[in-house]
Amino acid sequence: MKYMLLDYADTSKAPDYTPEQAKAAVQAWLDFVTQAQAAGVLVHSESLRPVTDATTVRVRKGKTLTTDGPFAETHEQLGGIFLLDCKDLDEAIGWAAKMPGAKYGSIEVRPVWENPHESNRQD
Repeated sequence: MKYMLLDYADTSKAPDYTPEQAKAAVQAWLDFVTQAQAAGVLVHSESLRPVTDATTVRVRKGKTLTTDGPFAETHEQLGGIFLLDCKDLDEAIGWAAKMPGAKYGSIEVRPVWENPHESNRQD
């Protein structure tokens, strides 16, 4: 079953890393990706640009409205996504706990609806 791991953190409380600490933090993420790939569970991952680069789109009464920034003001912002193919929720939670972001933010684990048409797709 596929699970989306959503990495949230409060960017206003980002650690003030030294260059060496920043390098170690990046390496921790690279190590996580390498482990997930080696285990055969990583389907896809993406880092997101800051919420200051976001645009929210709404359609009301047939008109498209756009707003700079995220949909809602929150303390934590979505910073990245990881799509994993795990045998069950427990395995997905185990991978979420290994994510470096779990140490300073939160990881939302959400099952993905399986698209029955996707398995028949010819790429």
